[in-house]
Amino acid sequence: MRSGPVTVSLTDKWEPAPGSVIAWQPSPASYAKALEAPVSAIPPSFMQVQHLRTYLRQAAKGLDFSRVLVFTLDMPGRCDKRAMGHVINAHLRRHDTYRSWFSLDEEQNIVRRTIADPADVQFAPVRLGDMTSEEVRELVVSGTPNPLQWDCFRFGIIQSASHFTFYFSVDHLHLDATFARLLIMEILMGYNALVQGGAPIDLPPAGSYGDYCIRQHEFLSGLTPDSGPVREWTQFAERNRGSLPDFPLPLGDHSVPCSTAIITEQLLDEQQALNFESLCVESGARFIGGVMAALGFAERELTGADTYYGITPSDARAEADMFTTGWFTGLVPISVPVDGTFGAAAVAAQESFDRGRQLVNVPFYRVLELVPELSWPRPYHPMINFFDGGAPPLSQLFTNPLLVSNPIGLYAESKSVYQLTIFISRFPTETTLMIAYPENPIARESITRYVDLVKSVFTRVCEQNDVVPAR
Repeated sequence: MRSGPVTVSLTDKWEPAPGSVIAWQPSPASYAKALEAPVSAIPPSFMQVQHLRTYLRQAAKGLDFSRVLVFTLDMPGRCDKRAMGHVINAHLRRHDTYRSWFSLDEEQNIVRRTIADPADVQFAPVRLGDMTSEEVRELVVSGTPNPLQWDCFRFGIIQSASHFTFYFSVDHLHLDATFARLLIMEILMGYNALVQGGAPIDLPPAGSYGDYCIRQHEFLSGLTPDSGPVREWTQFAERNRGSLPDFPLPLGDHSVPCSTAIITEQLLDEQQALNFESLCVESGARFIGGVMAALGFAERELTGADTYYGITPSDARAEADMFTTGWFTGLVPISVPVDGTFGAAAVAAQESFDRGRQLVNVPFYRVLELVPELSWPRPYHPMINFFDGGAPPLSQLFTNPLLVSNPIGLYAESKSVYQLTIFISRFPTETTLMIAYPENPIARESITRYVDLVKSVFTRVCEQNDVVPAR
């Protein structure tokens, strides 16, 4: 999926230009410092623990899962390797998450090990020679170490005749979806300043992911089954067979490993999106409320259910964390009555989302620890991601003049997934639906049917100002 200067897709759809490759990897001295790093009193974040436990479970079965994220940035001319090395190391030393790695203690608890001095982090260039597009993709994706290694993040450039592509591959362990904004600021803007003869750019305080982990640990440790947020999550799960909501159509046998496929369709053009938004606002909702309502009506046509239940990720950053690299994403549960008008459903969805935002700091998996009667989320449970390219922070990707000549790519690894990831993205000229789903015939048929129905619902809303059931 591409809109303006931004491409979002899976790694097996990434087609880097062939060229001469230089990778930045830990220097031997830096890697030795990491191995010597003592156990830290700072706990890993709850999300990091869950991610590492998932990796260990999959590895014990001889399996892997989608965990590597790749950021690419095209830049004209020949790369100034000295300037690039400077901004790469400045970025690594600026954010404390990169100084940590994780291991198991004697009780099999996950513990953090931290390099004390940021100056001990040093990535050095390694010339790898000419590579084909396929070789570059294999290097960047498969060559990124696993999340139990310190250096599960790599940088590099692919030099072509007229331009070069900067890439950053990283395990999800260290970041969330906001990382592109920070990389553009620190890598692109920092590099341009240096090659134009300027001084390193001034940056706002980076904050500390370690401080966030401490705050989160203290907060989550104080929760009990009777805490308000825990009760709300419990009630939501009880309405969904004791866990998170399921997808309404069959998606195949999760126990059979398969890769991930992707489908992308336009839901609304620019004018339709404006009309859709106007209807939402007139009803007392925002665009996201209308999106969740429309998805609810689509599911009602499949199941007949009068209430739609959904889950959407949301950023849990506080003001002090706005420029911090790390994993801050939490989940928001949404309940929407869909037995009335679209306007009423949009308002209910908006109110549910706004109210549910208070639960973003309480991971559902922490609730499972406190309320063992609830169940682990079932395979292929849907996760609804809404991205608004017209609002911060994503709007910066479309309004930054640097990106006109420096397009970027965001790629998720094309390996098996446990959840079904649904993206609805509003861009300046269109609103799109993208679903990453298991690559098997059953899922392909179900997803095709679901996409057609969702498109139909959005069209009916725009044309009729409501959702008249399809005949």
